[in-house]
Amino acid sequence: MVKFKKLHEKAVLPSRANVWDAGLDLTATSKETVREYIEYGTGVAVEIPTGHVGLLFCRSSVSKKGLVLANAVGVIDSFFTGEIKLRFKDIDRTLDTYEVGDRVGQLVIVPIVTGEAYWSDTLAESKRGSNGFGSSGV
Repeated sequence: MVKFKKLHEKAVLPSRANVWDAGLDLTATSKETVREYIEYGTGVAVEIPTGHVGLLFCRSSVSKKGLVLANAVGVIDSFFTGEIKLRFKDIDRTLDTYEVGDRVGQLVIVPIVTGEAYWSDTLAESKRGSNGFGSSGV
């Protein structure tokens, strides 16, 4: 169970379209231009469980809009309880954007590893090693 707080009278409780969907759809309750960005408020705040992180992603419909999330993937730490907002850049300049009432993004909540970082002179060997982009042959 994930606890949400309604911050706007027209807020929609985030939900999954299908029971096995990874993301909870987020619906816009506001739309404004902030510098060169389009910012959507969702009218909801979330209580991310300790040991987890909320990741904000575009919905697949964004490819029809020419929009990209300004920060690629949003990160909501468990101690943030403000309104969930998504900020997009209109890269096609088509002005075909989402409107208030549209589902504008999705929230995926995943567990995190919180080990201490430390220096090491070696790392475990792997088949790929230090080969970079495209080295897996795919």
